[in-house]
Amino acid sequence: MAFMKALNLPTYSFRIKDENDKKYIFDEIRRRYVRLTPEEWVRQHMIKFLAKEKSFPLSLFLIEKQYINNRLSHRCDFVIYGRSGKPLMLVECKAPTVEITQHVFDQISRYNQQYKAPYLLITNGIKHYCCRVDMNNRRFEFLNDIPLYQAVEANSG
Repeated sequence: MAFMKALNLPTYSFRIKDENDKKYIFDEIRRRYVRLTPEEWVRQHMIKFLAKEKSFPLSLFLIEKQYINNRLSHRCDFVIYGRSGKPLMLVECKAPTVEITQHVFDQISRYNQQYKAPYLLITNGIKHYCCRVDMNNRRFEFLNDIPLYQAVEANSG
């Protein structure tokens, strides 16, 4: 799409429509059109990438999962659950122009205090950071690649 920045992800086809001079993209998870922003462009690419290239079942994704902490509403971009129903991976997407900083890592770490997912993924569509979380020792192990779903599910125990 000429109107959106090329990402460091494979090219996928999307259903995009114009309405009232705004662009909307079809979200397969939410089964509806959502406003196409640079962040949404990254999110939709990452959803397709995880499903098609890494074999994550779309049925286990939950988009913009909201939770309340200290009376404040927080919203993770998406959570991928395991077949057991427990969160496996939190994913935080930023627009391609947003630099991935310590603040972004702090943000997803705060979210993970709620979910306790064993994997975290942060992306701006250009750079991707995936890590395994050791909740007991409060450590992160950064991975060289985003693992396949089967490996994430197998190592989540």
